[in-house]
Amino acid sequence: MAQIAQVLVDVPTMQTNRPYSYQIPIAWQSQVQPGMRVVVPFGRGKRRVQGFVLSCDDVSNFEGDLKPIDAVVDLAPVLNTEALALTEWLAASTFSFQITCAQTMLPAVMRAKYEKQLRTTATTPTEIQATLFGGKSMVAFDDVATTPALVSQLLQLQAMGQVDVYYQVKNQARRKTQTAVKAILTNEQLQTAETSVRAGATQQLAVLRGLITLNGETIPQKEFCARFGVNDGAIRTAAQKGWLEKVAVEVYRDPYATSDIQATKALRLNDEQQVAVDQITKAVDQAATTFLLEGVTGSGKTEVYLQSMAAALAQGKTALMLVPEISLTPQMVQRVKGRFGKAVAVLHSGLSSGEKYDEWRRIQRGEAQVVVGARSAVFAPLKNLGLIVMDEEHESTYKQDDAPRYHARQVALWRSRYHHCPVVLGSATPSLETRARAEKGVYQRLLLADRVNQRPLPKVSIIDMKKEMQQHAESNFSAPLLVALQDRLERHEQSVLMLNRRGYSSFVLCRDCGFVLKCPNCDISLTLHMDTHTMKCHYCGHEEAIPRSCPNCHSRQIRYYGTGTEKVEEELQELLPDAHIIRMDNDTTRKKGAHAKLLAQFGSGEADILIGTQMIAKGLDFPNVTLVGVLNADTALGLPDFRASERTFQLLTQVSGRAGRAEKSGHVYIQTFNPDHYAIRFAQHHDYEGFFKYEMQMRHRGGYPPYYFTVQITASDLDEGVAAKRMYQLLQWLRPRLAPSTILLGPTPKPIARVNRRYYYQIVIKYKQEPNLASTLTTLLHETQAQQRQGLQIGIDVEPLHFM
Repeated sequence: MAQIAQVLVDVPTMQTNRPYSYQIPIAWQSQVQPGMRVVVPFGRGKRRVQGFVLSCDDVSNFEGDLKPIDAVVDLAPVLNTEALALTEWLAASTFSFQITCAQTMLPAVMRAKYEKQLRTTATTPTEIQATLFGGKSMVAFDDVATTPALVSQLLQLQAMGQVDVYYQVKNQARRKTQTAVKAILTNEQLQTAETSVRAGATQQLAVLRGLITLNGETIPQKEFCARFGVNDGAIRTAAQKGWLEKVAVEVYRDPYATSDIQATKALRLNDEQQVAVDQITKAVDQAATTFLLEGVTGSGKTEVYLQSMAAALAQGKTALMLVPEISLTPQMVQRVKGRFGKAVAVLHSGLSSGEKYDEWRRIQRGEAQVVVGARSAVFAPLKNLGLIVMDEEHESTYKQDDAPRYHARQVALWRSRYHHCPVVLGSATPSLETRARAEKGVYQRLLLADRVNQRPLPKVSIIDMKKEMQQHAESNFSAPLLVALQDRLERHEQSVLMLNRRGYSSFVLCRDCGFVLKCPNCDISLTLHMDTHTMKCHYCGHEEAIPRSCPNCHSRQIRYYGTGTEKVEEELQELLPDAHIIRMDNDTTRKKGAHAKLLAQFGSGEADILIGTQMIAKGLDFPNVTLVGVLNADTALGLPDFRASERTFQLLTQVSGRAGRAEKSGHVYIQTFNPDHYAIRFAQHHDYEGFFKYEMQMRHRGGYPPYYFTVQITASDLDEGVAAKRMYQLLQWLRPRLAPSTILLGPTPKPIARVNRRYYYQIVIKYKQEPNLASTLTTLLHETQAQQRQGLQIGIDVEPLHFM
């Protein structure tokens, strides 16, 4: 009886959600299982691609000639039954390909990597082939396709069947190993060998006595040498004499091996917290309930999470906790590891590829019962899930920017239904969509209205920077904020300052001709960075030297305008020379462990003032912080995005919550040029409910979520005309396929129309009910693949969080 595997193949040039049938070689018929990765032949020639086995079927009689599986990548499935089902749902709900979803669920080092090779198929090479291949039958694609003209020639040769593209599958996942030693002989044999060694051979005698002491144990060679005082030469000699053998043993890369994490005990809950924990714990044993834990900053949401997770573990189940950003992870990991110890695994972008791979395998093997991590941790291969927690659920970082464009919240809800376990969505400022679902009873709302220590929320003062500019010299600091900072220094209290723009100056301008230095790849001005003495693009990463004269008119009247965290740090150090300042932004946290190191320094009192971007606005809990200053509350208000007000309110409320969290009272200063804007006024009074009602009215008038669903379709190309033309064609294609009640906006250039040399156009679909949408977008996904090979890229984003 033959066995056939249904394999989802990874074809880089033309993906499909349809599996292909392959014969399982007789030698592997008892080994190949669903969820394993295999290498299979695909198409003509010797092309090999990676694929995932979806199912294995016994077939008694099969008519036809099936290609056999070439190689097995894994010894055990890397995707379990749940993960395979999840890939299917994720592909359908995000309008992406199932193979992309499968790759997304694995650590980066386990994703397929291909070496693209070009092979000539002509027996008599043409002049062009002879030039391109240099007499070789196969060359690396990147070595040949160096210019658009050469790519064009290769496309012509491929169309004539004279050139083949060959993909070689490479597996990048590697286990870290170290050399260990293990005795080959029994203790009696080792003792006999000892009598034959001359008395002066102290190193050899020490090796033998060490092996006897180990009594069959295998230990790392370095540890053996240190413990028994021998060198590597003695180990080599012992191996040659047949006393021991060197073996490679796996070393687990523990990212927190050197961290000093103190064990903690459960705290006593107040009445509101106890009600929340009771409701969540009850659901752990019952059904897939979704809770909205809405609690003001400092209300003790984290303790509710921890005690609810402990209840799930007590029932023999596992728990998953998501945090939105790496900057929140150090403190959260400290708390979760302090409570659950070695049962915790951590997954976030701050870890090395090897560390993430080892943590993932710990989870898969069942050695970790609790997982803490950022967005992609939602795919952690936990079995028997009892609870999923999503902290700061409103954060936009939970949404993936490229395919598959999933939102971690939706994946968490799917896994909740699969495991029949509760999801807890926690926030002081829930997204309007989540809060509206709680209003309708779709989610169960749990409210924490007061801080756990009964301390009041900090007083918030709004500073009108228009008046400040009239009364004082231009500065990033208003007079009241500067006085407050000086006061905290004298009282040995700490302050947090937020400016959501990194760098030194926002742009460089010539005062003679008005020229602004822009990125050559993007429609955005370059930002000045004094620490590296360069102009940088924050979109594509382009860097160039700071100009000494205007590139347009050659004038020397070059001036720096706008401000960033780097400039703020410099100015503040001049104004308060005795202050110890830490700056925390993407520039200072690039190195591994930098987030945790900077936060630890601030937490231990090594600095008086912490300056940072929005990464410092959430989740940080430092008892000595009594002052928070927002240097420019208007950064997001001017963006052409209907969520601009919501994001501003959330950010101001979150950063305000960093002040006065312990016994000392806190004060917040918000500097703004729009002091009467409703988002700023509601934030001043910590009035989420007021903001929710007002913003919902605005959304209702404009016909935006949560009253409408939205889908964004984008086209991008190196040629603006190609992108624009394709979007107008797409609009005509969409209209007859969708209901008349569905609203189509566009096509329009995106607000930042060019990024990394590509021009972006968009269409926004708004609808309440659209029965034809799924089939229409699925058709679009498949039909646009051929165009993508020509350079035109089409993207489909369901419920986008950004329109920039």
